[in-house]
Amino acid sequence: MRRIAARLWRGTRGSVQWRLLWLANATFMIGVTGVVRDDRGRFLLLRHRMWPEDRQWGLPSGYAVRGEEFGATVEREVREETTLEVRAGRLLWLRSGYRLRAEVAYEAFLVGGTLKPERTEILEARWCAPDELPDGVQPIHRELIALALEGTGGPGGPERATPPGR
Repeated sequence: MRRIAARLWRGTRGSVQWRLLWLANATFMIGVTGVVRDDRGRFLLLRHRMWPEDRQWGLPSGYAVRGEEFGATVEREVREETTLEVRAGRLLWLRSGYRLRAEVAYEAFLVGGTLKPERTEILEARWCAPDELPDGVQPIHRELIALALEGTGGPGGPERATPPGR
């Protein structure tokens, strides 16, 4: 059933997908992405079932629910998709997205849990060193990883982010 749903989703493009998401969510959608690192500096990457086959790898992401703080959205999405507990850090990215959508990305740091992908949406999950990212990573997610490594991005300028507890 999951494979059929994934094929149907990938078979619908652009405005059809957007309209389905619009109907299922608040009128103005906030897409949130977490650039999650562990204590070894590796990034959490997920192979998403619903994403196009040539670029299924990406960072944990999802949509904010009404009234939710965006850092909390990152923490919730990572927990739902992987069972990991993370703490959201600094804002890396804020921009307008497709039609009535905004896109937000935060750094996040692993604080606990065991990596166990949620199989409905996630085909595979792994920790990757910055120089060992798999083929098929979303181009924008490569940019977000680069911003995290440079310590740049966000409204606060280029100051370095410090993982929680350090």
